[in-house]
Amino acid sequence: MSAVVAQTLHVFGLRSHVANNIFYFDEQIIIFPSGNHCVKYNVDQKWQKFIPGSDKSQGMLALSISPNRRYLAISETVQEKPAITIYELSSIPCRKRKVLNNFDFQVQKFISMAFSPDSKYLLAQTSPPESNLVYWLWEKQKVMAIVRIDTQNNPVYQVSFSPQDNTQVCVTGNGMFKLLRFTEGTLKQTNFQRGEPQNYLAHTWVADDKIIVGTDTGKLFLFESGDQRWETSIMVKEPTHDSKSLDVIQESESLIEFPPISSPLPSYEQMVATSSHSQLSMPQVFAIAAYSKGFACSAGPGRVLLFEKMEEKDFYRESREIRIPVDPQSNDPSQSDKQDVLCLCFSPSEETLVASTSKNQLYSITMSLTEISKGEPAHFEYLMYPLHSAPITGLATCIRKPLIATCSLDRSIRCSAQSSGAPEESAPFSVLGCMCVYALHWICLPLLQIRSIVWNADDSKLISGGTDGAVYEWNLSTGKRETECVLKSCSYNCVTVSPDAKIIFAVGSDHTLKEIADSSILREISAFDVTYTTIVISHSGRMMFVGTSVGTIRAMKYPLPLQKEFNEYQAHASPITKMLLTFDDQFLLTAAEDGCLFTWKVFDKDGRGIKREREVGFAEEVLVTKTDMEEKAQVMLELKTRVEELKMENEYQLRLKDMNYSEKIKELTDKFIQEMESLKTKNQVLRTEKEKQDVYHREHIEDLLDKQSRELQDLECCNNQKLLLEYEKYQELQLKSQRMQEEYEKQLRDNDETKSQALEELTEFYEAKLQEKTTLLEEAQEDVRQQLREFEETKKQIEEDEDREIQDIKTKYEKKLRDEKESNLRLKGETGIMRKKFSSLQKEIEERTNDIETLKGEQVKLQGVIKSLEKDIQGLKREIQERDETIQDKEKRIYDLKKKNQELGKFKFVLDYKIKELKKQIEPRENEIRVMKEQIQERVEIRSYNFTKQARKVPLWGALPQMEAELENFHKQNTQLELNITELWQKLRATDQEMRRERQKERDLEALVKRFKTDLHNCVAYIQEPRLLKEKIRGLFEKYVQRADIVEIAGLNTDLQQEYARQREHLERNLATLKKKVVKEGELHRTDYVRIMQENVSLIKEINELRRELKFTRSQVYDLEAALKLTKKVRPQEVSETEPSRDMLSTAPTARLNEQEETGRIIEMQRLEIQRLRDQIQEQEQITGFHTLAGVRLPSLSNSEVDLEVKTN
Repeated sequence: MSAVVAQTLHVFGLRSHVANNIFYFDEQIIIFPSGNHCVKYNVDQKWQKFIPGSDKSQGMLALSISPNRRYLAISETVQEKPAITIYELSSIPCRKRKVLNNFDFQVQKFISMAFSPDSKYLLAQTSPPESNLVYWLWEKQKVMAIVRIDTQNNPVYQVSFSPQDNTQVCVTGNGMFKLLRFTEGTLKQTNFQRGEPQNYLAHTWVADDKIIVGTDTGKLFLFESGDQRWETSIMVKEPTHDSKSLDVIQESESLIEFPPISSPLPSYEQMVATSSHSQLSMPQVFAIAAYSKGFACSAGPGRVLLFEKMEEKDFYRESREIRIPVDPQSNDPSQSDKQDVLCLCFSPSEETLVASTSKNQLYSITMSLTEISKGEPAHFEYLMYPLHSAPITGLATCIRKPLIATCSLDRSIRCSAQSSGAPEESAPFSVLGCMCVYALHWICLPLLQIRSIVWNADDSKLISGGTDGAVYEWNLSTGKRETECVLKSCSYNCVTVSPDAKIIFAVGSDHTLKEIADSSILREISAFDVTYTTIVISHSGRMMFVGTSVGTIRAMKYPLPLQKEFNEYQAHASPITKMLLTFDDQFLLTAAEDGCLFTWKVFDKDGRGIKREREVGFAEEVLVTKTDMEEKAQVMLELKTRVEELKMENEYQLRLKDMNYSEKIKELTDKFIQEMESLKTKNQVLRTEKEKQDVYHREHIEDLLDKQSRELQDLECCNNQKLLLEYEKYQELQLKSQRMQEEYEKQLRDNDETKSQALEELTEFYEAKLQEKTTLLEEAQEDVRQQLREFEETKKQIEEDEDREIQDIKTKYEKKLRDEKESNLRLKGETGIMRKKFSSLQKEIEERTNDIETLKGEQVKLQGVIKSLEKDIQGLKREIQERDETIQDKEKRIYDLKKKNQELGKFKFVLDYKIKELKKQIEPRENEIRVMKEQIQERVEIRSYNFTKQARKVPLWGALPQMEAELENFHKQNTQLELNITELWQKLRATDQEMRRERQKERDLEALVKRFKTDLHNCVAYIQEPRLLKEKIRGLFEKYVQRADIVEIAGLNTDLQQEYARQREHLERNLATLKKKVVKEGELHRTDYVRIMQENVSLIKEINELRRELKFTRSQVYDLEAALKLTKKVRPQEVSETEPSRDMLSTAPTARLNEQEETGRIIEMQRLEIQRLRDQIQEQEQITGFHTLAGVRLPSLSNSEVDLEVKTN
């Protein structure tokens, strides 16, 4: 017989503890794990395709599908090593694209994975204690970044990418919610957890930067860019009795009191805090799935809530509730719906929601049903059929019917109809407790520890095998044991018998398959390092199948071969418990502890089916009980009566509708007749109007035709004349074109001749050039051949050198290997010495404990030092506060200076105005002085008349001191303004110096902080060595703590530093603007000072000239008075007139002396003021930012001062 081949046809079961255990491939196909396969199941057409796991795989741990639905990543453990296999789903069958199994970091297993939005990167999270997050460029098998997520061995439940950003990553787990960003080859955390840590079980992205996270206490959080924006708590709602009665569905399974799942993945076991018997007070959110309107989340056992986004706000509100239905077939229906929803998934069109539960069930619901059932909770339906939720312990098939029966530790028996090996539907039965059909045998033989029994072909004998290593053959007719084979060292798992009942086959814990006949072991065949758990032989006796403890199936031919000749298939993820061949040997059924049932199609090596000698067809009879027939007959009678009633009711309703419609038709006909008559009258009116319009239009058309004929005749006359003129022009142009054509033909002939000559010259030139290039090319080719020969020679020499080097390296490393072996032997001897040192190390451990006690004492001392440092920090904070107050005072001072500057500007404006007013006053005075000069000339001529005019000059003489006093006030005001400006400049320079000192201090402090950070980083390197760490910490304390004047800013709060920096920037900007304003105002003041000084100098010159003229006129007056001697010849009537003049003349010398002193004093003040202004200008020229005014030069006052002194004297 040729080798046997088995092909997977269909799978019953789900592995719920696999992370992300359900996906949509498209609208009709879903992907879920079952056994050691991933199943592609078409919901509409009910077919299955399989993605097998890796060879020697110990089970799947996590799944992930790419956003473009093209790739599927599977996390497995293969031969105690983790591996990630990536399949390409678009190919048929699905093929492996990449296998990631070589890692440069420690890893036990990968518990969660996620693809990036562009499907180029893969994110994988390892289990504790490593807890590494790995960022892969999976197509090149390149690790882009790796980071340790947790150091406290807390479990991590889920990792994911942002739906729009390849670099944004989210990780949730027990006490952790982290957002990380991939930048510069590393993953850096971008958020900081605030508040009390939660046990975050699941999360999903609802937008580019918004994440919904669920906890084990029933809380939902909305985080935006790492900050919490919204929070809500899910309340437990117990359904009423009426709603519970509506939850019952007819096609359901028995799910009662599941035992805890024993899975290698700790996620679900760590998330579930209590057993299924206890009523959870707070619902746990195990799964969250986002869709366009919001998101769906699990809300405790048997509940799923839909949340929709509110239009006005970015928050969500609960909109619908979906429940798992109650199973009426179970012995405790109230507990059958208490299943935790572990995974949720929406179809691509969001028409269907699929859920997987902790009891290995798959449910689905159409989203339109949730919108219809307002107020009442909607209910899930089974996606395929009910599945076992615990290990399957028994398996049987029907000979005359296509039925499969299974029993499980979930205390249910399921009968499934099959068509060509594929189960079509499942019907559950509730039982109190069922391990297998072996219960009958336990009652018969209570002393035996039976694990397996089998009947022979004619049911005359029964073979049993047990854990005590005994295989017995029983004769049922006599009830006696015929043969026995006992092997105490082996615990048998399964036995079977050949079709002729002569040979018994047994498998057990000793990794062999035994052939037993006549109470003796004929042959033992090795299982090759696995344990066989079950065995079955075909009814034809030509093929055998065995199941292993690792979930694989081995197909062998019979008689059994001596060598390793079998086909091994990956099937289950746990030990196989039962295996069975159908009666026609066409299909193989396998069940395992993972709760999955596989059906296999059996072929030979050439693809032909295994044929039986005798075919047995399926029976068409159906067994029905009498009560069922009576119930169905009663139901049929009720339905018939109901049909008759409905017929009568429909006829009555039709008659009523006919009567109503006839009345409506009559009304409509009357209405339409009236409308037709009205339309006829309207039509008649329109016809009459049409006839009138026709007559009008005919007349109008006749007029238009006459007019057009006249215009046409006129146009023909004009056009004939134009045509004659154009024809003459055409004749002239034709002659011209003939002449031009002859000239162009002549030019063409000339051009052809020149072209042929040039072409001959070019061909000769390029032929010569081509010959030169060919010679050069031949030379280059010869050089290339020479270089190739040299290259071959050098290559040969290099290869010989490399061979010699390889030989040398080989000898070198062989020598090194011998040395290593010798060192290994030496190290083995040293291990004995190290064992002796172990006792001494224990003593050292005791000493270390004493050192720890001393270190604790030192820790108490350091805590005291820390408290003192905290006090220093408080003092530094107070000092910072005082500095802030000084800064505020300086700001106020700067503000006052600004106000004073504004006042000075106003005062300058007033001074300008006063100067203008003085000029206006000086002009009439100058006119008066000119008039006075003319009068003095007249007085010289007529003396008597001058004495009368002297009295009129007295008011003018009194006005000159008033003008001088105003001028002196102006000088004083100018000096005061100059003093204010110098004071402001001094203050500005002082603030600049203080700012430079503060900046230098800040730079020193930053350097100190950097030095302290580097020293502290160096200390962290000794964290595993307490003594060195203690010395380094003490050195840090002595280096930094005792220098309090340097470390005064080390403990500043970051907020205060930011505030200080902000205020400093503000002051720097204000200071810069003030400098610019002061520069501008200084330049303006300088120009004003120069202008005022020039005006003052001109005024002083004019005043001096007036004084000289006045002095000259006075001397002339005195001379005239002395000459005329008028004082002696005064008339009596003139005495009264001349007395005032005498008094004035007597006081004139004293006034003149006072005026001379005053002028000298004014000149001295002006000299000092000019000298001070010149010094100030020199100082301002030395200050940066001030320049002298180009072209402005103060006039030299030496000559004018000397003149004034001479004239005053």
